[in-house]
Amino acid sequence: MLLYFSNICSGDFMERSVLHCDANKFYASVECLYHPEIRDKPVVVGGSEETRHGIVLTGNEKAKKLYGIKTGMSLADARLLCPQLVVVPPNYPRYIRFSKMLRRIYSDYTDMIEPFGLDECWLDVTGSRLLFGTPEEIAEDIRKRVKFELGITVSVGVSWNKIFAKLGSDYKKPDAVTVINRDNYKEIVYPLPVSDLLMVGPSTTQKLKNHGIYTIGELADAPPEMLAAFLGKMGYVLHSFANGYENAPVAESGSTPLIKSVGNGITAPRDLMNEEDIKSVQYVLAESVARRLREQGLKGRVVSIGVRDKNLFSFTRQSKLSSATNDTRKLQSTALKLFNSNYSFETMPPVRSLTVSVSELCDENDSFQLDMFEDNELAERLDRLNHTVDGLKERFGSDCVRQAFLLKDEKLTGFDPYEKNIIHPVSYFR
Repeated sequence: MLLYFSNICSGDFMERSVLHCDANKFYASVECLYHPEIRDKPVVVGGSEETRHGIVLTGNEKAKKLYGIKTGMSLADARLLCPQLVVVPPNYPRYIRFSKMLRRIYSDYTDMIEPFGLDECWLDVTGSRLLFGTPEEIAEDIRKRVKFELGITVSVGVSWNKIFAKLGSDYKKPDAVTVINRDNYKEIVYPLPVSDLLMVGPSTTQKLKNHGIYTIGELADAPPEMLAAFLGKMGYVLHSFANGYENAPVAESGSTPLIKSVGNGITAPRDLMNEEDIKSVQYVLAESVARRLREQGLKGRVVSIGVRDKNLFSFTRQSKLSSATNDTRKLQSTALKLFNSNYSFETMPPVRSLTVSVSELCDENDSFQLDMFEDNELAERLDRLNHTVDGLKERFGSDCVRQAFLLKDEKLTGFDPYEKNIIHPVSYFR
């Protein structure tokens, strides 16, 4: 803060300097570091095909450039493109360890470090320039240190805001630094496809294309009111992003964002053919969600489900409860009602994957209005039972206490979402 103060007092305006550091092909790079014998081969990190989690999580440069293998592609399709493909199972503890080592390097330059998943971080180095040089010099120093000290590479974008800094790290890969400043941003950013902009997914991309907007420059020039007419509030947000108006601060290192929802999902090892299958899988998911809520001392009022069928069509639905809860059975029964009211196996295909999540969270000790139509004494006993079971599972493992009906098809219900959460990127909006 002293650096900011001294420059303000001297009459100088110090524009923000934001870096976005992105570890190139992170999972694959780490695996190739541990397995030097595969470094020169096309390599992907992928899930288990036996349990139908067989998709490409990431691939090395050779897999991408020579064979066109992309993240999210099924391993079966990837092998069609490259029969000699090397597939390595993911090792999340290893990736977490490398992520921490990356952030230790970043922390030598600033305490303003905001993670965006395991492999990406924003850094605010505005107050570091008098110590370490220009933002570009800091970025180059970080790039060289990561390569030398960790054996993997990062691409770094440098700009005055987080959105353009991220575009910079994506602009030139691997092992590169790209500066996007007030003088060159239109030259670099505006010709890029609109899908390169953060928060513009396939659906939004198609909506923009339907209105003749293909590049970020065309998005920047579009009237924000017109964008809002078919994108809602996000239209104003994306217009701000495209014009470089975004000014959200980089979070301080170690700060924890407020938990907004708790959820789990699974791609089932086989297609779910009937309500009994749905109930079984949803119970395991709801049990994990409820346990995590109780662990954090939270309850939730809104239950949401996500459904994806075997044809990969997906949808989400949600229901608001009369009172907040963290009870497993209440969450599961609500999730099942949501499913049954929105899906019919008579006219719809089998289901491939499910998610259950809870939002509108509150402290479990918050006061609430008792419901005269519910058995509140029973609810108290169930709460004590839930916490007792949580303690047993914490001590003896998640499988020490299970509902009997889950034992009917252990291949279907034998997964443990509580212990084996898949790591996803965090939301930009906190």
